[in-house]
Amino acid sequence: MKHSMEHTIHFLPDNVHVTVEDGENLLTAAASAGVYVHAFCGGDGVCGKCKVIIEEGEVEADSAASLKQDEYNKGVRLACKAKVVSDITVRIPDMVKADGKALKRTPKTTRAISPRSLESLIGTWDVNPPVRKVFLKIPPPTLGDNISDMQRLMRALKKKNPESLEPGYDHPELIHELSLELREADWEVTVILLHGKGQTEPERIIAVESGDTTDRLYGLAVDIGTTTCGGVLIDLNSGEIIAEGAGYNSQIGYGEDVISRMIYSQRPGGLKGLQEKVIYTINNIIEEVCRKVIISPSDISYIMTAGNTVMAHLMLAINPKYLREAPYVPSVSQFPLTKAAGLGIMAHPSVRMFLYPCISSFVGGDIVAGVHACQMQKSEEVSLFIDIGTNGEIVVGNQDWMVCAACSAGPAFEGGGIKYGMRASRGAIENFQIHPETYDPMIVTIGQTKPRGICGSGLISIVAELLDAGVLDPQGKFNRTLTHPRIREGEDRWEYVLAWGRDSMIGEDIVITEVDLDNLIRAKGAMYAGYQTLLESVGLTFNDLDRVILAGNFGSYIDLERAITIGLLPDIDRDRFFYIGNASMLGCQISLTDHKRFSERVAVRSLMTNMELSENPDFMNHYMAALFLPHTDINLFPSAKKKG
Repeated sequence: MKHSMEHTIHFLPDNVHVTVEDGENLLTAAASAGVYVHAFCGGDGVCGKCKVIIEEGEVEADSAASLKQDEYNKGVRLACKAKVVSDITVRIPDMVKADGKALKRTPKTTRAISPRSLESLIGTWDVNPPVRKVFLKIPPPTLGDNISDMQRLMRALKKKNPESLEPGYDHPELIHELSLELREADWEVTVILLHGKGQTEPERIIAVESGDTTDRLYGLAVDIGTTTCGGVLIDLNSGEIIAEGAGYNSQIGYGEDVISRMIYSQRPGGLKGLQEKVIYTINNIIEEVCRKVIISPSDISYIMTAGNTVMAHLMLAINPKYLREAPYVPSVSQFPLTKAAGLGIMAHPSVRMFLYPCISSFVGGDIVAGVHACQMQKSEEVSLFIDIGTNGEIVVGNQDWMVCAACSAGPAFEGGGIKYGMRASRGAIENFQIHPETYDPMIVTIGQTKPRGICGSGLISIVAELLDAGVLDPQGKFNRTLTHPRIREGEDRWEYVLAWGRDSMIGEDIVITEVDLDNLIRAKGAMYAGYQTLLESVGLTFNDLDRVILAGNFGSYIDLERAITIGLLPDIDRDRFFYIGNASMLGCQISLTDHKRFSERVAVRSLMTNMELSENPDFMNHYMAALFLPHTDINLFPSAKKKG
C-alpha cells in the first residue's frame, strides 16, 4: 500500500516517473529524477526560467511574481517555487534553438543509494542496557537481625534477583552515604546496577536513590566528530529515542582539523583547554536533549561515545603527540570505563562513560562503532565499508578477517580546497545538470536560495555532468575548443561559470576552476586507490565484493551514478551499495540499548588489522593511476566504457 504522504510525479515529454515525499520542492524532484529544467538562480524564484506546466494534479506555489496572470491560469508554475502536494503530471516546455527547432531532451540516469531497509545490515536488538534499576523495600534492622546496612541491601537485592550472581559495589561515596540514605528513604530505595563484563562477572551497585525511580532510566549516545558532535537520548526502559541534539565541536577555535589540534595540544595548557572545549560541547548537547523532554541531566545513567583516535585522546586529556610521528602509535587503543562526572560532564555522579576502542592513529572508535553497527563481524559476505571525509577510512572484510586503512583524501568533499567550496548549508549548490547542447546549467541549492558556493554532493554532480557533456576531458581540463560565455580563462587557469554575479548570493560569479578539479581528482584518487590496495592485499578485486557500505553524512546526498562516473566509487552492481548514515552514532545507540550487542564489539576490534597506506608502494601506484576521470584503466569502469 502506498504511503499517504508520498506522491508520484510524471514528467513530460521525458516520460519519467518519480515518487517524492509530500511537500517536496518540484525543482529538487526534477533534478533528482535526472530531468533537466532550465534554472540558474538556485531556486530563489528570480530568474523565472524554470517555468513548467502542471497538466494534472496540484502544486502549492509560493509566488506568482515572475508569471503573467494568463500564464498562471494556464497552469504555468515556477518549478523552484512549487511544492508537490498531490500526484501530478508536469510538462517541461521545449527549449527552442534560433532556427526554431526544439533542443533535444535526454533524461539522465541518476540514482540515490536505495533507501531499502537496513535491517539486513544492522539486524535487530533487544532492550537490555548496560545499566538497570531495581526498586527494593528493605526490612529495617532489629536487635535480632542486625547485619550491616550494605549486607542488608545486598540480601534484599539477591532476594529480588535470586538467579543473578552476588553483586559487588563500586562507589566509595556509597559507603559513606548509604546508612543515611536508607533511613531518610524509609528503607525504600532504587539501586542502579552496572552490568559485569561478559557472563562471569557480577553486576555492581553504582548508586542508590531514594524511593522508586525505576521509570527514569536514560542513556546518552554521543558521536564526537572533529567538526560536529551529536547526541541521542534513549529511554532505556523502552529502547525509544526520545530526543536528539547536535552542535559544533568547540575545539574548532583551535583548528579545523585533527593535525592543528594535536599541534595546539603541545602548548602549555593546550591539552587541558582542548579537553574542556569538547566537554563543554557535550554538556550543551545534554542540556539541549534534557530540556526537550523535561528531565534532569542526573537522570542520565550511562553514556556511550565514539570518536576518531585523536578526539578520544583529547577528550580523556591523553597526550596525542606520538599519533602524528612515525610509526604513528596511539597511547592507548582501549579506553578505560570512565566516570563522566570526573571529566566535568553533567550527569549522575555515578554515571560511567564508555568510549569505543580505536585501531590505529587514524582508524578510530567511530569506525569500530560503524563496522560493529552493520555486523560485518557476523557475516560471511565480504563488505567494503567506506567513510568519506577529510580522512577517508576504509574497512574490507567479513566474519573471518578485516583489514582497515585511513587515506588522507583532503577536505575537497567538505568544501575545502575548492575556490567556492562550502559545507552543506543554505545556499550551497547540491545538485547540478548541464544541457548537452546549450551548456547552460540547472542549479539546485540547499534551502532553494540564490547560490553561495558548492558543497560535496554538488561538486560530484558538477564534475560528472561537465565530463559527460564533453566540457571537461578525463584529465580534468576544460575543452578549449568550445566557445561559450560560461567557459573561460580565469585567475586559476580555465573555469566554468556556474552562476553569474547577478544571480548569486555573494554578488560575484561562482565558478569551478581547473585547480578545484585537481583537488577533487586527488581526493577521489586517494579513496579509490585505498579500496584497491586493501582488496589486493587480501587477494580480492571489486567483483568479489558482496556489499559496499557508505557511512557518514555525505553519503545521504551522493548520487551513485555520478560518484561512479568520476571514479570515486567502484563500478559494480548498484544493488550492492548501502547507505548507513552516521554509523558511529548508530553503533553507540545499539550498544547503549542492548548489552548483548554491546559485547560483540570485542570481536570487531580483534578482527581488524591496520595497514599504513602512506608507506605502501602499491598505494602510490594505484593513486597515480586514479588521477584521471574516472580512471586510467577504463576496464575498471565498464559503464564509462559503454558511454564512451
